[in-house]
Amino acid sequence: MKKVVVMLIASVGLWFASCQKDSTDMSPTADTDDVSLETVATTAARFSVESDSVTTHTCKGKLTEVAVADLAASITTYISTTYPSSQIKFAAKDEGGKIVVSILLADGTPKGLIFNADGTFKEELKRHAQKAKLTEVALVDLPAAVTTYITAHYAGAEVKKAGRNADGQYFVGIVLDNKVKVLLFNADGSFNKELEKPLKGKGPKRH
Repeated sequence: MKKVVVMLIASVGLWFASCQKDSTDMSPTADTDDVSLETVATTAARFSVESDSVTTHTCKGKLTEVAVADLAASITTYISTTYPSSQIKFAAKDEGGKIVVSILLADGTPKGLIFNADGTFKEELKRHAQKAKLTEVALVDLPAAVTTYITAHYAGAEVKKAGRNADGQYFVGIVLDNKVKVLLFNADGSFNKELEKPLKGKGPKRH
């Protein structure tokens, strides 16, 4: 099985701890021929940002996605200087102004960072890489519990791409009613939750 290192710009339907987020479906109309593992992985990256213990204990209120172009110069300069040739995959701001950023290092390793409201670096996320780094899973190799659940609860959906993180969780991209959805399954194949899709116009930025 080919290993593919990929990452996040999307979202989680339900929040953890103090960083609770509304579970409104924000899935845009999909180009059903353009559902890549990158789409699934950027969602996984956001999930790992939002659910990391550092985020849930440090941030205040829900996270709101921030376009990479809107990040403070101090943040992008810190990242480009400290992590040359890295890619920003996802950024979000909490209600207190702190910024959480998911990046992909030059060697393909994901890393999560938190910045203070004034743009100064605060700390790294502890388990971001473990949750965000996906290995592609062939659709035929998905657990029967996963495919059975999708058939029963997302009738008519087409399964497009799937990946698995170091925790054994499965991220599965499907197309249903011309919308892309990313579903999270536990390591045993049981359904966990539906994750939100990346917002339009907030793609990664290279340094």
